Amino acid sequence: MVLLSGCSQGGDPVVVEPSSQHIFYMGRMDWTDPAEPAFTYPGTTAMLSFESPWIDMAVSPGSGHFVVEIDSMPAQKVFFGERDSVMRLADNLGDGIHNARITYCIEGYEKNPHWRGFMLAPGGQLHEPKRPKGPKIEFIGNSIICGYGTDAEGPEIHFSYETENHCLTFAHLAARLLDAEYYVVARSGAGIYRNYNGPREGSPDGRMPDDYDNVLIYHPENKWDFSKWQPDIVCVNLGTNDLSLNNYDIDLFRDAAGRFTDHIREVYPEATIVLLTGPMLHGKTLEDARGALDAVAAEREGVERFDLSEETGELGYGAEHHPSAKRHAVNAVELSQFIMHNS
Repeated sequence: MVLLSGCSQGGDPVVVEPSSQHIFYMGRMDWTDPAEPAFTYPGTTAMLSFESPWIDMAVSPGSGHFVVEIDSMPAQKVFFGERDSVMRLADNLGDGIHNARITYCIEGYEKNPHWRGFMLAPGGQLHEPKRPKGPKIEFIGNSIICGYGTDAEGPEIHFSYETENHCLTFAHLAARLLDAEYYVVARSGAGIYRNYNGPREGSPDGRMPDDYDNVLIYHPENKWDFSKWQPDIVCVNLGTNDLSLNNYDIDLFRDAAGRFTDHIREVYPEATIVLLTGPMLHGKTLEDARGALDAVAAEREGVERFDLSEETGELGYGAEHHPSAKRHAVNAVELSQFIMHNS
């Protein structure tokens, strides 16, 4: 392994700026301030390889929850409150090269998180980070991909950031099974033509197509440069909120899904687009969604369809009847196998 970073002088810790070329990031980030890049989407990830008996991470206070993985140790969910800006992620590590993967596991539009870098022990060294070797995948979706309620123990529990964990979702787990480099663009309640409990004729704003071109959700002043990162596969899990509460117009949904799919094709001309039905759709609503998405896919080249198995309760429920972690794990295997067999 080639050493890429020198050690610190004397007894000072090694400071790793967030803009270091030796950190590998996944996810949309706003680099307007290189010392504090901003992000809002779950699944935003930093990966680095290092030699040091300990490693600290610095973020903006109040950033919320991250999942930390060091080497083969069990993943740990950590919390940055309003008074927390630096946290030790691991201590008493042995000699040799260690690999860290830190994933933002909640929705950040209320938290406004920023990376502020890492610190290693005096004499610590950075190495070329491990990178995923599989396909590049973008996941576009709603609360299911965000991980709404995946850490909850039952459907009677209401939403909180403490029970949201993107790292237990089918999107994250499928990406790991495929060793994929992946980005997430998702928000709870989002639809294509109608957000959750929106008017039958369609929500006037705040839908996924309204925010999709932005680096950070709810920040239209900063547009994402799609040339920076081109996925091989785009998985779209939208429709659950469009068809919520039996107050939907399936023709409006189908037309909006077609337009959004065309926009995805415009920004990702070479990608395979996979339109999913999610596990929270059932009965007639599920059949309506399947029919609409089947029609969208049939009319376009490079667009495929896949149905995730339904959340029926035999594997438990997450908060407010969202999919349980066990259901997500099943869906992850389903989707990863579909991608492997169709890519």
